[in-house]
Amino acid sequence: MPRRYPNEIRRQVVELARSGTKVAQLVATFGMSEATIYNWLRQEQIDRGEISGTSTDMALDLAAAKRRIRQLETELAVSRKVNEVFLEQGLPPKASTR
Repeated sequence: MPRRYPNEIRRQVVELARSGTKVAQLVATFGMSEATIYNWLRQEQIDRGEISGTSTDMALDLAAAKRRIRQLETELAVSRKVNEVFLEQGLPPKASTR
């Protein structure tokens, strides 16, 4: 599983790299892989609109939407199952108020 770094470390590394610090020096200082730093730099370019791709905000929104869809699908499945049980027992899904 990939290691998670705090956002502050990520911001600091990206800032240092953009200011001219060599990636090899950042690898030695922070103990992370070159690929991690290059990925962060690429994502920073996407977030700034310098290159095309999915921005961090869009990725977070998409993840939240997928969670909500999963939740709604689960609720729908439970509702269908309850309706199925009512129908098997000959009970109407809604009781009449009259």
